[in-house]
Amino acid sequence: MELPIFPEFKKIEIEDKKVLTDFFWKYQSEISEMTFTNIFIWRQYYQPRWAIYKDWIFIIYNIVSSLYGLMPIGPGVRIEPVQILLDYLKESGEKNPSIQRADKRIAEEIKNSQMFFITPSREYFDYVYLSKNLIELPGRKYHSKRNHIKRFQGKYSFTYERFKEEYVKECLEIADKWYQANRSEDDLDLLGEMCAIKEILSHFSQLDIVGGVIKIDNNVEAFTFGEKLNNSTGVVHIEKANPDIPGLYQVINQKFSQDTFKDVEFINREEDLGIEGLRKAKDSYYPQFFIEKYKISLL
Repeated sequence: MELPIFPEFKKIEIEDKKVLTDFFWKYQSEISEMTFTNIFIWRQYYQPRWAIYKDWIFIIYNIVSSLYGLMPIGPGVRIEPVQILLDYLKESGEKNPSIQRADKRIAEEIKNSQMFFITPSREYFDYVYLSKNLIELPGRKYHSKRNHIKRFQGKYSFTYERFKEEYVKECLEIADKWYQANRSEDDLDLLGEMCAIKEILSHFSQLDIVGGVIKIDNNVEAFTFGEKLNNSTGVVHIEKANPDIPGLYQVINQKFSQDTFKDVEFINREEDLGIEGLRKAKDSYYPQFFIEKYKISLL
């Protein structure tokens, strides 16, 4: 495959997986955005393009006429590629060029350069949990979660299975039910997530990820997908369940954690996007810590 060399960018395609995954895995990122799966499945929403500049990967997003970059991925202190990428965005006509969702590592690398303005982006902080807590739900603080699961188990006969491609149609039906229950005419984020679900279901076998489903009366009622983010952390990309069945989200969260992430110390369940209900739900599982993310712009 011919690689795109900066300043030439190319759209993200499935054949780019090996190149980008090699960069991401070598970097051992802690932020949920830095997997090929995440970037690929959200490609209709963020319109990502990528290029290689020297030893670094540049990725830019174009959403609602706003152009911004993700942090350059590669070795060393990244003052040079940050400057180059921000200058490119400015020359491309972006009035307020920025790199968004950057990790603490790069913020520390460039903080003394006196060329950049660095601000935390709380809505993008990732929630990270001890995997054993999501599997065992120990102690008083998880009492309500255990009760939800107990009531579910008392009412339904169910099975947990690894995802198979024969379940795509049923998963799409669940996703559509979720979308119809939550949609509004101007909610582009929700539409973007629906597109991401379709992408992950359509390209499951090519993405080398793990999926799980909960079946009740032989019907799929919940599904989820994730993968290893780094050597010590798994990341959950998508999780959806029939909203009419209480306890179903708690069950698939626990079963998928147990099946997929029992051998890693942490599970990253991504950000809350500043949505109050989502923040409350993520807080209710008592994160061990947050992965901070930052916006980087020119002074």
